[in-house]
Amino acid sequence: MVPNIVCGSRTYGLLAYLYGPGRRDEHVDPHLIASWDGYAPDPGRDPAASLKQLQTALDMRVDQRGKRRALKKHVWHCSLRTSPEDRALSTEEWAEAARRVVAAAGIAPDGDPDGCRWVAVRHAEDHVHIAATIVRGDLLKADIENDFRRAQAECRKIEKEWGLRQLNPGDGTAAKEPTNAEKHKAARLGQPDTSRQLLRDAVRQALAGASDEGEFFARLETAGVLVNRKVGPSGDVLGYSVAAVGERDAAGKPVFFGGYKLGPDLTLPRIRQRLAVPLGERADEERQPQGIDRTPGRRSAPARARLAASTAIDEAIDVLDGEDDAAAAGIITDTGEVLDALAGTAMPAQKTQLLAAARAYERASRSHIRAASAETRSVRSAARQILAGGYTTNKAPDATAAATLLAALLLLVIASSRWHAERGHRQQAAAARATAEHLRAAYRQAATRPMAALRQRGRQLPRPVRERQEQAVARVVPGEAGRRLLAEPEFDALAAVLAEAEAAGHDPEALLEQARSWRELGTADSVSAVLTWRVRRLADLPVPARSQPPTRAAGPARAEAGSPPATATATATSTTTSDAPRRR
Repeated sequence: MVPNIVCGSRTYGLLAYLYGPGRRDEHVDPHLIASWDGYAPDPGRDPAASLKQLQTALDMRVDQRGKRRALKKHVWHCSLRTSPEDRALSTEEWAEAARRVVAAAGIAPDGDPDGCRWVAVRHAEDHVHIAATIVRGDLLKADIENDFRRAQAECRKIEKEWGLRQLNPGDGTAAKEPTNAEKHKAARLGQPDTSRQLLRDAVRQALAGASDEGEFFARLETAGVLVNRKVGPSGDVLGYSVAAVGERDAAGKPVFFGGYKLGPDLTLPRIRQRLAVPLGERADEERQPQGIDRTPGRRSAPARARLAASTAIDEAIDVLDGEDDAAAAGIITDTGEVLDALAGTAMPAQKTQLLAAARAYERASRSHIRAASAETRSVRSAARQILAGGYTTNKAPDATAAATLLAALLLLVIASSRWHAERGHRQQAAAARATAEHLRAAYRQAATRPMAALRQRGRQLPRPVRERQEQAVARVVPGEAGRRLLAEPEFDALAAVLAEAEAAGHDPEALLEQARSWRELGTADSVSAVLTWRVRRLADLPVPARSQPPTRAAGPARAEAGSPPATATATATSTTTSDAPRRR
């Protein structure tokens, strides 16, 4: 059961909407089901009652308070809606839910004779509206501080008691949702999203990897967003608001949204905290991350940036397995910047899924645990390099690098879901799981062509070379597990990679041992696919191409000692891939 609360100043206007036909004639049989005393006039079913009579009854105490003590917004409006899969509630159940919510929110506490006046109106099967005025019988303003949080907590109790779908409890860190008016306006204008959502995307993408406040505002203006800075008497910028070009209100003025209306972490003070870099860290941020490919002629700028970012993400995963919650929260927060950077530079085929992933992870990136900044420099630097690298293409090097980074991000996102779940952050954990689904879809789009090329090369291997790789796999993965691996369709790709690594002077068995010990394989959709990408990364093989593979056998040489650090992730290995240089 989802509560939605707004406040206003026109009692009659709200009642006219609740008892009216709705914006699309969706209101059916509007009628009153409960009220503060059980005797409020019902214009819906009582021919002798009118909207004016009901408005006068609700506003009685507002009028008694007088104009000198008038409240700017004295109307409290709360809608309660069940989930689509919930059973239909009876009129009596909706009335009981309304009474419990107004009591919990502070409108009419149980046993308080001076509680506010309220009515519950029903005009649909799946929801009910509560209209109240917030002046009490003693003419004081009702204590509705934290009313949404209290109403939400009561709804969680109702769900459990009545056998409804139990939603995740909120913790006050969620961004404000677009209003119904904004949604209807977007639909009327043919926009895929509301202006609030589009502006939130623009602000987050402008913030991703920004070095300072000036660069952040410059990026916003370059993106075509109207920016209004709030400047104090001292000349300092105290805040900001943004508006979409062409978005106007009834008076013809731009519709501006302040940072807080877009997200709790998008206010100027919070942005400044994220951009603040301690002395001595700037040089480290601008330095190339460890493991970046320094052969510009071999890979494009977008590919190099993504491979470097995958290394930074891999190293960041270890922080989530540690005991420093502040550092982990910082990693989770700044991982959102990498997703925002990817969404802003992705190919159209992947952009939809990456934008959905960035939007979902936006909820997972905030909690009440204060994030540390020093440990997240490499992750923010990765976002900056992705933006500097520019837009990716559909060429094989870019596709392989994109798949590498998406797989690393998938591991990190699943690890963040587990981290949130362990700390009782149910909404954040659910958001991270939703992000993982979008990343899986984006990974499949990026990895299809490189994997197809590798499978083709594997099927073209000379028989002796193929048999040698099969024997290596059988020795490293004995028994039934090895036989299942050899029977997988993706084993063609693994055989091709092992043959290529052997020709480059590596020992296939040593690489397989390292690849198996890197991360768990129990939940992988295809073990051979996972091992394929791990071996490529360990051996630092070039991008797969549709060319005849080498047929000669190279003398085996043991790979360098030192296996990559293990990272515990349950389901991410089903899509793990990499083409970045091996760690040293």
